Amino acid sequence: MKKVKFIYNPHSGEQIILKHLDKIIYLYQKQNLIIEPFRISFEFDLNTSLDGVNEKEYDHILISGGDGTINQVVNVLKKKNLDIPIAILPTGTANDFANLLGIPSNIEVAIKKILSNKPKKIDLGKANDLYFINIFSCGLFTEVSQKTPSVLKNTLGKLAYYFNGIKEIPHFKKIKLSIKTEDFSFQCSSLIFFVFNGKSAGNFNIAYKAKIDDGMLDVIIVKSESIASTLGAIFKFFKGDHLDHPEGIIHFQTKALTLKVEDDINTDIDGEPGPKYPINITCIKDGLSVLGI
Repeated sequence: MKKVKFIYNPHSGEQIILKHLDKIIYLYQKQNLIIEPFRISFEFDLNTSLDGVNEKEYDHILISGGDGTINQVVNVLKKKNLDIPIAILPTGTANDFANLLGIPSNIEVAIKKILSNKPKKIDLGKANDLYFINIFSCGLFTEVSQKTPSVLKNTLGKLAYYFNGIKEIPHFKKIKLSIKTEDFSFQCSSLIFFVFNGKSAGNFNIAYKAKIDDGMLDVIIVKSESIASTLGAIFKFFKGDHLDHPEGIIHFQTKALTLKVEDDINTDIDGEPGPKYPINITCIKDGLSVLGI
């Protein structure tokens, strides 16, 4: 019998996974797969979660949590040079990555889909030595996301980011960006900087023209020219037509880029702290195998 490493975050979302542990074990045992659990907590180093795991004995890695949990596990997987498919149970707050892949929110339905499908290859982003499944960001969105309490994210969803975002705009310092790709280089002042492997952030469908398997990253920059133009660009995000009416917004696709900023502002990858500048960001074509999509 093959094994499945089950890594779960008991605190993700509303702790829904705790109600389904027995059902998960039952469904896997029916398929002659042995569940081997790892509970994420401060007591145990997540870097040890895949100790002893190998391609021969293990069928896949089952991850329960939000984008941050998936990000952390994928980074451990890649650092150990393991080529094992992952499967996702979306039990976080936003679940942007799982939503992009069309993974059902119902845990039993998701598991049945995982166990009946073959793995598919998708792209993976990398920023210096850190991998990201969905998004790299810096600027206002990063600050708002980190300052928005989890209780507001759980209860208000998109509105929590909206209210906090509008409140922060007048006080936010412009980012002076320097960007270089293999085709061009430029400098600009920005309020928000995104690099998407996926499409959404905080359940906002920002990079709605992006594809998860095209070997390209979608870069979206909100320029900081004036408060009026910045507010106009922000409202376009909420309307969902900013790429079709791109005044105040820069959008392009690239396989790789180098990012430098004048000030050492925070970066974010999938809701986790990102690397320091300068940052080399690349798209790894077919870098990850996923079940259930």
